[in-house]
Amino acid sequence: MLISKKNRIEIYKFLFREGVLYAEKDFNLPKHPSIDVPNLQVIKLMQSLKSKEFVTEQFAWRHYYWFLTNEGIEYLREYLNLPSEIVPNTLKKSTRNMERRPMGDRPPRRFQDRGERGERDGYRGAGGYGRGAPMGDKGSAPGDFQPGFGRGGAPPAPQ
Repeated sequence: MLISKKNRIEIYKFLFREGVLYAEKDFNLPKHPSIDVPNLQVIKLMQSLKSKEFVTEQFAWRHYYWFLTNEGIEYLREYLNLPSEIVPNTLKKSTRNMERRPMGDRPPRRFQDRGERGERDGYRGAGGYGRGAPMGDKGSAPGDFQPGFGRGGAPPAPQ
């Protein structure tokens, strides 16, 4: 597909700046949501970069997701004439403090004092219902019950 150089550079700039790109699988969409180019051109250009292994592609829920590889970074850096100090946002270190709080600062949970299963212990084991009841207790099958493959006919005669 023929893509104008202006549109190609816009897509490459966005891809290099962010390190990732997405597009809805709608070939008739007049404009990509993030870039001022037709959605079809974005999809086809990324398809070309994928065949050269400059991006990896994921597809989920009618959306394509492309992630720039190291070879793709080198190619775009050369194509856009960028210095090696400039890197995509996906490779930049986050300035947000990622320090986790120790567990001692957390308030106790609401249901922590009720035991392992909370208030359900009495329900699950009592009354002969479920796994906690002994055999032959209330709610279980009679002792002489033998499951079979019949459809309601008379039981076979004992031998």
